Amino acid sequence: MPRTTPPRPLDITEHFPELAPLARTAVRLHPRAGAPTAADSSVGGPLLWPAGEEWPTCPEHAGPWHLGVAPDDVHVCRRVLREAWARPRPQGADLLTEEERALVERGTKAYRTALDGPVPLVPVAQIRAVDVPTLPRPGGTDLLQVLWCPFDHPEDGYVPRVDLRWRRAADVVAPLAAPPRPAVIGSGDYLPEPCVLHPETVVEYPAPHELPKELADRIEEWEEASADEDSGEPEVCYQYDLSVAPGWKLGGHAPWSFSDPFPMACAECGAGVRPLLTVDGIEWDGGSGSWRPVEDAGYTGYHSDGPACHTQITIGRGYSLQVYVCEASYDHPPVQNMQ
Repeated sequence: MPRTTPPRPLDITEHFPELAPLARTAVRLHPRAGAPTAADSSVGGPLLWPAGEEWPTCPEHAGPWHLGVAPDDVHVCRRVLREAWARPRPQGADLLTEEERALVERGTKAYRTALDGPVPLVPVAQIRAVDVPTLPRPGGTDLLQVLWCPFDHPEDGYVPRVDLRWRRAADVVAPLAAPPRPAVIGSGDYLPEPCVLHPETVVEYPAPHELPKELADRIEEWEEASADEDSGEPEVCYQYDLSVAPGWKLGGHAPWSFSDPFPMACAECGAGVRPLLTVDGIEWDGGSGSWRPVEDAGYTGYHSDGPACHTQITIGRGYSLQVYVCEASYDHPPVQNMQ
C-alpha cells in the first residue's frame, strides 16, 4: 500500500515569498514491516552484494571480546514482546511468562561475547534508482547500499559508523547468498527489522534554526498572530507543519533539533556536504502529527509505537541520524550528525 502525506495546511510562500528559493524536495521512505528480497529497496533487508566482493567490517571492534547482544536474540525478544502485547490477558496479570521473560532479558541485556575478528557491518538500507529516480548517485550507478557498525563510535558522536556503497545492479551477476553476520552487536537499537519501502516525494523548507534571524522572527510573529484564541497555540506551526518532514527520508533539509546548525565539511577534502539520508525510528511525533500518512489516519496509539516503529531503530534518546555526502566526490567518507 502506498503512503500519502496530507497536503500542507497552507502554502507558506504566499505569506513569506523569500522561502520559495529555499525549497527542496525530499523522498519520504515510509518503511513498513515486510519481507524484502535482495532485489528490492528496503530497510534492514538483504543487500544485492557480489559474491566475490569482501564484506565490510569494523576494525575498531575486533575483539577479543565485546559486551553486547546477539542479533538472533534481539529478533526473538521483539517477537515475544509483539505476541505478548497482542494477546488478551486478565487485568493485573503479568505480561510475560517466566520463559518469555528470560528470552526478553537475553535480547536486551548485554553479555560478554568472544570475537574472532572484526565485526561485520549490518545492512541498514538499500535504495534502487528505479524506485527513487531522484536518488543522488555517481554516474553509471543505480543502487545505494547503507551499512553500519552496530556499536557506538565516540568520535562520531556515540552513533553507529556508516558505510556507503554505490553500484550498478546489473553488474551483480553472482549475488552473495549468506553474508557474514556479527556474533554480537552493541545495542539492539541498531538492528533494523526487514521493512519494505513506499517512497514519496514531498517539498520541504529549512528548519527555523537555519533561517535568517529576521525571517525566523517574522514567522514566529505570524504564528502568534494566528494562534487559537482558546488554547493560545498556533493553528499552524512552521517548524512542525511546514518545514522539515520527519522520519526516514532521502535529501531535503536537515532536521536540526537540540543544537543550532553548525558548518559541516568533508573530512577528506574540506568541500561542502549535502544531506543524503535521514535515519529515524518514528514517522511523526507529538508536534509533527500533520505529517502522518493518510493511510495511517486510523492509528490512535502513541506515536513512538506507530506503524513506522517496526524499523526498531533508536538513535540516542530518540533522535535521528543524518548522513551527508561530499559535494566534490561520492568516494569520500560520509559525514554524520545526530539531531
